[in-house]
Amino acid sequence: MLSEFKTFIMRGNVVDLAVGVIMGAAFGGIVTSLVNDVVMPPIGRMLGGADFKDFFISLSGQSFPTLAAAKAAGAPTLNYGVFFNAVINFLVVAAAVFLLIQQVNRLFPKPAPAAGPAMKDCSWCATSIPVAAKRCPHCTSNLSGA
Repeated sequence: MLSEFKTFIMRGNVVDLAVGVIMGAAFGGIVTSLVNDVVMPPIGRMLGGADFKDFFISLSGQSFPTLAAAKAAGAPTLNYGVFFNAVINFLVVAAAVFLLIQQVNRLFPKPAPAAGPAMKDCSWCATSIPVAAKRCPHCTSNLSGA
């Protein structure tokens, strides 16, 4: 059983999957930084210098100047600004993956499907059979003379 597990782990597709997950996590960190440090500050500036991380609703009824202050007070909050950042992160990742897949598809076009054998109808039973057939597999008629 241990040798089967070792064989399974050392397969190329399992190792490739592990590398993909690690690269995806690293890419996620880059995208998070891009959104939080590059994309969101100009948007916040256009909205009057607001930081989306501080957009929240206090569910306790008290007013807090920042999300950190609400968290420090232990107040329950609805953090729609953090959610908005997560949505932007997702859209950036989705766009990057779309562009990557689009370029990969251009580099490696799908092969044309193999054409099946041309078909003809058996003159005895009217079943569709390959043109090169000498005998019908359904009615066993000899087709070499037909």
